[in-house]
Amino acid sequence: MKQTKPTYSSRENTSFFKNLGFALLAMSTLSLHAQKKPLDHSVYDSWESIGEKAITNDGQWIMYQVKPQEGDKTVYFKTIDGKQELKVDRGEKPVFTGSSNFAVVSIRPTYADLKAVKIKKKKEDEIAKDSLGIFNLKTGDVHKIANVKSFKTPEDKGDFLAYLLEKEKDTAKAKDKKASKKKADKDTPLKLVLKDLLADSTVTYDDVVDYFFDKNGQYLVVITKDPSAKKKDDDDKKEEEIADSDAKDNTKAESRADQDIVEATGPFGVFAIDLKSKKKYTLLEGKGKYTKFSFDETGNQLAFIANEDEEKTLVKTYTVYHTQLPKPAKPMISDQSKGIPSDWVVSENYEPAFSKNGKRMFIGIAPRPIARDTTLVVEDHAILDIWHYKEDYLQPQQLANLDKDLKKSYLAVVDFTKGSTVVPLADDQMDRVSLVDQGDASIVFGSSDFGYRVEKQWDISGHTSYYIVDIQTGKRTEVISGLKGTARISPKGKAVVYYNSEEKNWYAYDVKSKTKKLLNKGLSVSFADELFDMPDDAYAYGIEGWTANDESVLIRDRYDIWEFFLSSNKAPRMITKGYGRENHVRFELLNLDKEKKAYDRSDVLVLAAFNEKTKDAGYYRISVKSSKEPQVVFMQAYDGFKSLFKAKESEVYAYLKGSFSESSDLYVTNDFNKELKISNTNTQQVDYNWGTNELVHWTTPKGHPATGVLFKPENFDPAKKYPMIVYFYEKLSDNLHRYEAPAPTPSRLNIPFYVSNEYLVFTPDISYEDGHPGKSAEEFINSGVEYLKKNSWVDGQKIGIQGQSWGGYQVAHLITVNDMYAAAWSGAPVVNMTSAYGGIRWKSGMSRQFQYERTQSRIGKTLWEGYDLYIENSPLFHMTKVSTPVAIMHNDMDGAVPWYQGIEMFMALRRLGKPAWLLNYNDDEHNLMKRQNRKDIQIRQQQFFDYYLKGKQAPVWMVKGVPATMKGKDWGFELTDEEVK
Repeated sequence: MKQTKPTYSSRENTSFFKNLGFALLAMSTLSLHAQKKPLDHSVYDSWESIGEKAITNDGQWIMYQVKPQEGDKTVYFKTIDGKQELKVDRGEKPVFTGSSNFAVVSIRPTYADLKAVKIKKKKEDEIAKDSLGIFNLKTGDVHKIANVKSFKTPEDKGDFLAYLLEKEKDTAKAKDKKASKKKADKDTPLKLVLKDLLADSTVTYDDVVDYFFDKNGQYLVVITKDPSAKKKDDDDKKEEEIADSDAKDNTKAESRADQDIVEATGPFGVFAIDLKSKKKYTLLEGKGKYTKFSFDETGNQLAFIANEDEEKTLVKTYTVYHTQLPKPAKPMISDQSKGIPSDWVVSENYEPAFSKNGKRMFIGIAPRPIARDTTLVVEDHAILDIWHYKEDYLQPQQLANLDKDLKKSYLAVVDFTKGSTVVPLADDQMDRVSLVDQGDASIVFGSSDFGYRVEKQWDISGHTSYYIVDIQTGKRTEVISGLKGTARISPKGKAVVYYNSEEKNWYAYDVKSKTKKLLNKGLSVSFADELFDMPDDAYAYGIEGWTANDESVLIRDRYDIWEFFLSSNKAPRMITKGYGRENHVRFELLNLDKEKKAYDRSDVLVLAAFNEKTKDAGYYRISVKSSKEPQVVFMQAYDGFKSLFKAKESEVYAYLKGSFSESSDLYVTNDFNKELKISNTNTQQVDYNWGTNELVHWTTPKGHPATGVLFKPENFDPAKKYPMIVYFYEKLSDNLHRYEAPAPTPSRLNIPFYVSNEYLVFTPDISYEDGHPGKSAEEFINSGVEYLKKNSWVDGQKIGIQGQSWGGYQVAHLITVNDMYAAAWSGAPVVNMTSAYGGIRWKSGMSRQFQYERTQSRIGKTLWEGYDLYIENSPLFHMTKVSTPVAIMHNDMDGAVPWYQGIEMFMALRRLGKPAWLLNYNDDEHNLMKRQNRKDIQIRQQQFFDYYLKGKQAPVWMVKGVPATMKGKDWGFELTDEEVK
């Protein structure tokens, strides 16, 4: 099928300065490449990306945030034709009101001020507080309000705004730091302003600690607190005096121009304000902690959790309150309610939720907490963990999930048509429950891995049983037992569709008839991942959606989308007509309306498309019931099209688009024939030597077709010889058109940086053979390098390799095989699979056994079944063969790979007298999280490769190291004429 070419439309009515900017850009592209600068380590902070983005419901305005890597963010509001624009410096949390009349944005203090507070160069009260910007989209008027702590607007409808004002600065300083710190507590009552944006009127309420709109803009609920109600200890008495003083100040008449009415809220409790009449209704009075507020779909019902115990009570009791607004709230569910199991309680950690029709309320219940004995003396009792071989979860896993488990809730329901009886729907043996038909159905869908939890330590995909649970009685019916695979219930609850990964088949279970049928019976196409290369059962490509009234389910194979009928015996049909497989195009259905749970078969749907051969991407259109092939909208040599989003009430679409050489920017369209570029990030890139990339194809020694990507400098000269760095993980070629910003690395290779500095970079794809991951890496990586070395412009003596985590393991393996690499950088590698096999992934607390038996390490056997394979694939046992200089990064808070693996590698090389360095970034993780550490390693990595691949001077840290006595004083970056020996 002929593909349409992309059409671009230029922005109209741009300012003189922006037109000048475009002119300069055009001129710079004509300049010689030699005039462009290489990227250096000073450029990172200013490099931009697109953050939050949205379109008004009516499709007239678009909003996006531009984020530098470090610095102040900027929010832009623009008409979709690009003719009008408002720029908001330091903008955060931008929103449009539901009626599309206004935009609201928080304006933060400067990044420099916030950083100064963080590093204690300034006190928090010395910098400006957040402000609020209000933009009238119809008139263009802009209004700014100072000292705003937080703000909210109704989610879907209305033009109302509520915001909390920061407490006015007290001229009388707190007598001590402790009291001052308490004063900033999040529960400190503040002044709330309710603003009717259309009427330009306001009402203020004192002593507010929290507030909520219903999504339809009918009510504002406010929670107030007596500012003098404090603890009775001496420090709190001081705080009480301060708070009383503040409260008195806050009750004075306001001088702000936009405040028409000032209203004290007391007595204290929960109140509802009718947004139309501004009338205030008391829902609940008195002291207490009120949380987890939830409205029903219409906004007329409200539920919340209340606790009225003293603060020092060790085990508190919670009650679910309910109201039909604006009536007073009544206690509905407590620990004593009928249906709650003995020694179970209402959970404070679950937000009540209404069914879509408002006839039911779902709550959380949990076993009664056990109070800690505060009389125990810590020094008199042992503190230990006891590991038991039959526990469902290992002790480290229990400890990693301790906070989550202590807050765990189990779903229960109250049917308003049946009174206030609670029906438990879940417990510790069947703990996962999902609503059906948004809670309106007579059933819920449950799942549990109970009975299979121990074996999941080595069989990570595990087995799960699935249940239909009667919502009136809580009775469970097991519909699938011990499934290895996945299952989902249809939107209306008529069928459970599941994939059996052991059989590689899709089934449908009819809930009413209690029968099942094989969906893909007689079909030759595989619905399991065709490229799966781990020693486990392949995953399914997955369910793409459902059609109305549960008529059919849409399921994807590698390329195409199929329709399987659930309520009839109609034969399955491929709605994409085989176009995907014939053209090597992968289709995925994009859901552009998250509120829509199923598609009408006549709906025109948008498919995200990706060509596996060319790596081009774009969109197609299709109707489920159509007999035609999918219609191409466009396919382009760009990435980012899965980001597509749509205006709720208009045919206006927006998406991100970028390529390796073009920064990802935001585009809008209303017909996909013309697109308008809305943002213009990273205009500074034109000043730097960037790069190009291309697909590379070769055949491995065993005859496997192989693919990789070669990156070249923008000023590439085929008459020169270039050093090359090979970076790998598993398969990376699908990223051909992905934009990567120059950025400090978490230990990976930042490709644009090295290409800009006149390195070649090669990223080969790797396919694996079970039991031989090391040899598989050799097969694909080394053969790809040998293929590229045939080019005269590749310096075959100056090739380095770099990898992180699984890539770090492969680096460690490759340097034990031969000496074809001049330098190697290995991040967080496993080098001893025998010791790592019995270790713990400390972040999750899970055993590492699954990784070797079933997933990435690909051994496929236990240590005692495949001892020889563990030795073969453990670089540690082959370190005597290493002649390549290697830098290792492994950090002491690595939660994925135990950092002693890096130590084992370093200690072996050190003992053998091999050139090796170990970088341990204190208190950092598997991938570096702290930006200062990322900047540090980026410098060291360049110095390392520059020395071995370009013959530049070595830094002191490589020549002599940095002794502990100089830690924090000298980083060893200085270059020296001395050589590494």
